[in-house]
Amino acid sequence: MEVIVSIRPFLAVLVTLIGALLIIFTGERHRDLRESWTILVSVLKFGIVISMVPFVLNGWTLEYTIISLTPGVSLQFRVDQLGLFFGVLASALWIATSVYSIGYVRGLNEHAQTRYFFNFALALSATMGIAFAGNLLTLFIFYEILTLSTYPLVAHKETEDAIMGGRKYLAYILTAGVAILFAIIFIYAITGTLDFKPGGFLSGHASSATLIFLFVTLILGFGVKAAIMPLHEWLPTAMIAPTPVSALLHAVAVVKAGVFGCLRIILYVFGPDLLDSLDLWILSAYFASFTVIVSGMYALTQDNLKRRLAFSTINNLAIIIMGASLLTPSAITGSIFHMAGHGFMKITLFFVAGAIYVKTHKENVSELDGLGRQMPLTMGAFAIGAMGIAGTPPVCGFISKWYLALGSLEAKEIVFLFVLLISALLDVAYFFPIIYNSFFKGPEEAIDPHFDEAPMKMLAPLVITAIISLVLGIFPNAFFNFFNIASMATGKILGGM
Repeated sequence: MEVIVSIRPFLAVLVTLIGALLIIFTGERHRDLRESWTILVSVLKFGIVISMVPFVLNGWTLEYTIISLTPGVSLQFRVDQLGLFFGVLASALWIATSVYSIGYVRGLNEHAQTRYFFNFALALSATMGIAFAGNLLTLFIFYEILTLSTYPLVAHKETEDAIMGGRKYLAYILTAGVAILFAIIFIYAITGTLDFKPGGFLSGHASSATLIFLFVTLILGFGVKAAIMPLHEWLPTAMIAPTPVSALLHAVAVVKAGVFGCLRIILYVFGPDLLDSLDLWILSAYFASFTVIVSGMYALTQDNLKRRLAFSTINNLAIIIMGASLLTPSAITGSIFHMAGHGFMKITLFFVAGAIYVKTHKENVSELDGLGRQMPLTMGAFAIGAMGIAGTPPVCGFISKWYLALGSLEAKEIVFLFVLLISALLDVAYFFPIIYNSFFKGPEEAIDPHFDEAPMKMLAPLVITAIISLVLGIFPNAFFNFFNIASMATGKILGGM
C-alpha cells in the first residue's frame, strides 16, 4: 500500500475553520454574505474530500503530519478507506444541511444566527478531523472539539429545557471522553504506538484480561456518543435543539462520529483475529442487538416526531455496530455502507420534521393526518426515507441490510438475522402509519386552499436527499463510490479478502 504525503486532509479540516471565522467577522449586519460563506466553504470542503477518492480507490493512503509529539505519537491525518467514506458522507450532507439551515432559521426568524452558523462550521471541521485522524490521539482531540462545538447548538434556544438538554449532553459525552483518554494512555504505555492499522495492532501486547478491559472501556466510551443503551438518554433530550441541529446530530456528525469511533476500535485497534480469540465479538454483537430491539420498541411509544426519529437513530446505529462485530466480509461491508444509507435517509426524515414545523408548527405524529395532501413532496420524501430505514427496496437501506443479513449467515449466527427482521418490523410499525395517515386520512381541520410546501431552501434539500437515497439503492456506487470504498475497507481489514 503506497503512502502519499498530501496536504488535502488538512485543508479539508482547515477550510471550514476559516469559514467559521469569516462567519463571525461578517456577523448579523451582512446576513446574505454570512450565509454565502457557509455555502461556499461547504462546497469547497466537499470538493477537497472528493478529490481524494481516486487516490484511495487506487489503493493509496494520503498522510499529513502536523507535529510529532513523542516517538509513536503525532498529530497526524491519514486518509484510508473508512476515513474517506465518513469524510465524503459528512461533507456531502453538510451542503444539504447548510442550505436547509438557511431556510429554517429565516423561516422561524431564529435568534443568534451568527453563533449558530459559526458553531455549525466548527463542528464540521471537527468531523473532518475525526474522519481523517491517523491515530487515537488525533481522533480524541477532534472528538472533544466536536463535543464542545455542538453544545451551543443543542442549547441554542436558551430555554430551560434547552439548557438542561445541553448540560446533559456535555455530562454524558465529556465523562465518556475521560474513559477514552484513559484507555488511549494505557494503550500507548503497552504498545508504544496509537496508529490505526487495518486488522488491529493490539494483539500480543497484554494479557487477555487487560485487553478485555480496554475493549469494554473504549466501546462504552465511544458508545455514549453512538447512543448505545443504556447510555443513550442524552440523545432524545437533545431533540430540543433546532431541527437542522438534530439532523447534524443524527446524520452528519455527532452520533456518526461515535459509531465511527466504535468501528475504528473494533476493526483498526483490536481487529477481527484478536476479537475472535477473546470471544469479544459475540458479546459486542449481543450488546448492540439489545439496543436494536429495545430502541425500536421505544420508538413505537413516541408521539413527538423528532423523538420517534431519535429512537430510530439509536436503533440504526446499533445495527452498524452489530454488523461490524460479526467480523464477516458481508457484515462489515453492510455495516460501513449503512453509515451512508442511514445518513441520507435519516437526514431526509429530520428535514421533513423541520419543514412540517416551520409550515404548520406541528410536532406530533398524531397531528399529521392528511398532511400528505397539503405537502405531497415533503411527505413523499418522508415515505422514501422511512421505507429505506425499514430496508424496503429499492431504497439504499435495503442493500446494507441485505449484506448485514448475509453477514449473519456467514457468521453462522442466525439469531442476528432475526434481530434484523424484528428491527425491520418495528420500523414498519412506527413509520408506515405516518405515511398512510398523511396521505389517506382526512385532516382534522379543513385544508387551506392557499397552503403550500415549505420554503424552497428547505424543500429542495429534503427532495434531493430523498432522491439520492433512492438512487443509491439502485446504483450503490452512484455519485460517491460508497459501495466500492466500503468493499475495499473490508478487504484491507480482513487481509485482502
